[in-house]
Amino acid sequence: MEKFFEVDIKGYNAQLPILPLPSGINIAFFNLHGNSPLTEHCGKELAKLVEDSEVLITAESKGLQLTHVVARELNMPYYAVARKSKKLYMQDGISVSYGTSITTGKDQEFHLSKHDVDLIKGKKVAIVDDVISTGESVKGLEKLVEKAGGIVHKKLFVLAEGDAKNRADVGFLASIPLL
Repeated sequence: MEKFFEVDIKGYNAQLPILPLPSGINIAFFNLHGNSPLTEHCGKELAKLVEDSEVLITAESKGLQLTHVVARELNMPYYAVARKSKKLYMQDGISVSYGTSITTGKDQEFHLSKHDVDLIKGKKVAIVDDVISTGESVKGLEKLVEKAGGIVHKKLFVLAEGDAKNRADVGFLASIPLL
């Protein structure tokens, strides 16, 4: 029988399956892929926290549809996407390396196209993503924004996992424990 962790995300009750990671830690797995009602709810709630940011950035892939909703709610026609692999059209973009996230278990890279670098340069940027846990992915996004010439203005997440809920530099809708 599958076990679940129940969390209230600003009035939306979500049942998250509890999954073991190879490290021996269990997580309450939060997945926006294919869940339109949850994505819409979370995106609209996060949009209320963005305030005076000028552009949004997210990491592929789970942050994509979430950031799309936030951008739509704020009438922002474009947002930047940090890719985890360098695409052929990104030869004139930028890249950064960053540490190991809780779900990948290996060092990673983010890549940004020239279009997105130009979108960010000189602007106040809000980082938007689904979950913050160890903070390694957000460090990578911060490095990318700074390398592109942007200013990290906000860091917003649906969920703060484990000790991330104690961080004063991030905003989130709800918290979940490491299990």
